[in-house]
Amino acid sequence: MKIVKREHYLQKIRDAFQFVPIVVLIGARQVGKTTIMDSYADESGNTVLRLNGQDPEVAALFDKMSILEEYLRVWLNPDFAGLLLVDEFQYVENVSTKLKLLSDKHENLKILCSGSSSLDILKRVEESMAGRVRVIEVLSLSFAEYLLFKDQQLWHLQQNTTVTDETLTAPLLNAYREYLTYGGLPRVALAEKPTDKIALINDIYQTYLLNDVRKYIRNEHFVGFTRLIRLFAAQIGNLVNVNELSRESGLKYATCESYIQLLQQMYIIRMLEPLTINKRKSITQMKKVYFYDLGLRNMVYNSFNEIDFRTDKGAIFENEVMLELWRNRHAGESLLFYRTTNGTEVDFVMDGPTRKLLVECKFQHNNKVLKLPAMTNLAADLDDTNIRCYAANLNFFSEEPLIRMMPCYWCDRIQ
Repeated sequence: MKIVKREHYLQKIRDAFQFVPIVVLIGARQVGKTTIMDSYADESGNTVLRLNGQDPEVAALFDKMSILEEYLRVWLNPDFAGLLLVDEFQYVENVSTKLKLLSDKHENLKILCSGSSSLDILKRVEESMAGRVRVIEVLSLSFAEYLLFKDQQLWHLQQNTTVTDETLTAPLLNAYREYLTYGGLPRVALAEKPTDKIALINDIYQTYLLNDVRKYIRNEHFVGFTRLIRLFAAQIGNLVNVNELSRESGLKYATCESYIQLLQQMYIIRMLEPLTINKRKSITQMKKVYFYDLGLRNMVYNSFNEIDFRTDKGAIFENEVMLELWRNRHAGESLLFYRTTNGTEVDFVMDGPTRKLLVECKFQHNNKVLKLPAMTNLAADLDDTNIRCYAANLNFFSEEPLIRMMPCYWCDRIQ
């Protein structure tokens, strides 16, 4: 299989190891965590030992510290100087405690782990390795990474910020339509035929959603749980009413809430909270729902029709803009939305200590800067000199200070 370096994550790992001895990559299955680990190992120049937590023999090594240390002494380095990779580390009992002890005793040892999210993995890591670990969330491919996997010439075109003529950028827009349809899972991006892409997405849907996640679901709830996922797929970009979800899925309210939390922890959906600046006018309870991968969402929704002819195209576009913003958020930032009781809405608000971004999504062709009073009014209400306003659209680019128009294939440049 073609291996493409995902520089965004490699740089995060390099930066993290300057301050902590343990780095954990966490995310859904099939997003490329193992490949990122291998890419970092190949470039690190260190002696490397790779372990897989799903192997019972590997898990047994962690039963006793003395056995684990002897194994590393033989197969890594007598001085414990090198890089230990532990893939799927959540399967190892008490792994966080053992890794903490290793890092405390052997200062020349770096430890890079990966894990598919589970109910308590982050809690265990944060409690056992506080101050020694950095957790890096890995998502499916961004559009720029998708192009790098698919066609490097298109990637170079996307990276060239001086090319704005629509005749030249048309191939980017076509690739973007495909990306919105099939999502950004690496194996799917590498497949050429639409039928192969759909088959791969279905494989992941069956193994991850209907197998891995199912072990956390009570048997009598599985039908309702499946309905719940389908309800979310139909509601991306919309406010979520848990009472309605409970009624339509047939699950009790408390059960419905617990499964919503599970879907978030398993990196299936992302719930955004509202920005509240006026409690009388703002909607303060309901959240908006999005999927972490659009290919998986479209599989649940049971539609891979061409994006331009879909009634949900605006919601799909909004979902993808959310993912780009989420990937590129800075430390300490929150991604929110704004909506008032009278329907005034701004799709996204990136709220942080050093910047604030307001973003509206318009799945349409434009030839001029849009007037978006809801966004400009919110910017005035927030009264912050760090605010920038963007309108993500299909084609038009403009750097006017009031509202910056950003074409879809450059949404990673919203900053």
